[in-house]
Amino acid sequence: MRIGVLSVQGAFAEHIAKLWEYGGETFEIRQKGDIPESFDGLVLPGGESTVMRKLLHELELFEPLITRIENGLPVLATCAGMILLARIVEGGEPCFGTMDITVKRNAYGSVRFRCGERTGACGTR
Repeated sequence: MRIGVLSVQGAFAEHIAKLWEYGGETFEIRQKGDIPESFDGLVLPGGESTVMRKLLHELELFEPLITRIENGLPVLATCAGMILLARIVEGGEPCFGTMDITVKRNAYGSVRFRCGERTGACGTR
């Protein structure tokens, strides 16, 4: 299984290390040329979502990634990655907007999200 990890900012190294620990084949996505024709999944790590969104566009990563996500590519998104996927971002702008959730950016700490009747915070138990 080949898993791409968005590696422009944030906790990408930790995600890569954990995937390797479990025998996953990973590759970093830093520029458009890093995206292969086919791969099995994508990790959008925690970090700073505004910076990530800006870099996704500047590095021409947005279009090839959203096309794959919309075509069913499995995605693991943590914290900022979840903000990138959210359809509604309170206090910010949506990026991919492919996940039917609402997140509230608080500019620091954990991310609050709502999905139906469930609420939670990224990074809390």
